[in-house]
Amino acid sequence: MAEVPKRIERALISVFDKNGLEPIVRELHRLNVTIYSTGGTRSFIEGLGVPVVPVEDLTSFPSILGGRVKTLHPKVFGGILARRGMQEDQAQMQEHAIPPIDLVIVDLYPFEATVAAGGSEQEIIEKIDIGGVSLIRAAAKNHADVFIIPAQRHYGEALKTLVEQQGTTTLAQRRAFATHAFAETAHYDRAIHGWFNAFEVDAGGRPDLDVQPMHRLRYGENPHQPASFLGDLEGLFEQLGGKELSYNNLLDLDAATALIDDLSLLCGAEPGEAGVPFAIIKHNNACGAAIRPALRQAWEAALAGDPVSAFGGVLITAAVVDEATAKAIDPLFFEIICAPGFAPGALDVFRRKKNRILLRRKEAPMPPRRLRSALNGILSQLPDRIVEREADLRTATTKAPTPAELHDLVFANVLAKHTKSNAIVLAKGLQLLGSGTGQTSRVDALEQAVAKAGKFNFDLHGAAMASDAFFPFPDCVAIAAAAGITAIVQPGGSIRDQDSTDACNNLGIALCVTGNRHFKH
Repeated sequence: MAEVPKRIERALISVFDKNGLEPIVRELHRLNVTIYSTGGTRSFIEGLGVPVVPVEDLTSFPSILGGRVKTLHPKVFGGILARRGMQEDQAQMQEHAIPPIDLVIVDLYPFEATVAAGGSEQEIIEKIDIGGVSLIRAAAKNHADVFIIPAQRHYGEALKTLVEQQGTTTLAQRRAFATHAFAETAHYDRAIHGWFNAFEVDAGGRPDLDVQPMHRLRYGENPHQPASFLGDLEGLFEQLGGKELSYNNLLDLDAATALIDDLSLLCGAEPGEAGVPFAIIKHNNACGAAIRPALRQAWEAALAGDPVSAFGGVLITAAVVDEATAKAIDPLFFEIICAPGFAPGALDVFRRKKNRILLRRKEAPMPPRRLRSALNGILSQLPDRIVEREADLRTATTKAPTPAELHDLVFANVLAKHTKSNAIVLAKGLQLLGSGTGQTSRVDALEQAVAKAGKFNFDLHGAAMASDAFFPFPDCVAIAAAAGITAIVQPGGSIRDQDSTDACNNLGIALCVTGNRHFKH
């Protein structure tokens, strides 16, 4: 027997944000649907000239506790949860004069927006919706008989259904909207949990794994690996051109944004105040980075660090990209350029090649914890937020670094923090000269960095060196001195620290320690 669509005769509407609601209300009125509503929503509907029955008339009970309790009543939830095909339920409905409710429309209190806006604890607590979530869950549970519209984002699809089917819905449609409904309440509850969990995060609180919608990606690290991204990319970036972001693109962007944010801290309160940072990322590591007074100079210095590896890389800066800089960048083949903005002429230049991914970065908070799958579980840790400045470096040798060396040590140390371990970074004049990345020994990392600098004809005399972890032996000091390096920064902490300090004293190298290791695996 063919399914008979269910007709909507009574609707309950309780929403926070009234935007987009009017067309649905007017369509329900046209369909002669009885509308029940509460508080501000009822006033909004009355303002449209549409008849509406106050929920208080249905329940014979007023809204109490400052509006905290409005719809939590058996006459409301009985009308939603009653099973239309069960005689016992229908008998109780008649006994207690409970009208069946066929449609529920809810838009929850803006909990996340209140948190993002920096609301007080009391303001945030008051935006934890109780009745709305309960209405959504009840209607979704009884989707065999009830149509639930659980959030403003679903108004358009729901209105189309109401108009095209003259106020009737099929079981498949109600089930689909019930699925939306439980997704909304699950996300809402996880957001609340995440806010409460932030109080426990420093004690290793349980990480919140509910991170927005799922985006299916073209593939993973390799074409034979299906992949997806869980998160709000639109909250982080506005894509102004180019192809769809890939799995590897997202990993590089994660590395790029973290690095440029730390480099920006070395540039003063605003980009341009004491220089502009530019970085080029390849396989999650910086192959080029520099800070210069102007953006084009920063780009040219970053590219000079390794013009070979820059091919196919991810470019990022903390400054708006102007047309002249865009023209300088244009000859390079690159995957992505990310910046806080682009001059119109710059966009015209970049868009000549349609596959280039152009991202305008938005200001957005990042998750409070770093998550990573391992074995049959998930590792969780706080982000490495430490960024050492000049005052944080303690001179361990007789010779102290010069002011220029000190600036380079801080710059190199930031780069080492964002380079895969074991990591060694060489820098001079706030420019990356060479790096050793992901090596199994610190000596190998240093030799790789020296060789890379030599390949592009950099003079390492007077250069600064940073290590992400301590030197277990003084061998790296000897190699650095032979290359011409005159200042080193490392965390310290080895039982043989003094051996490296003595070697620096003997070779005329200034050695600074930070006390903070920056492994990156």
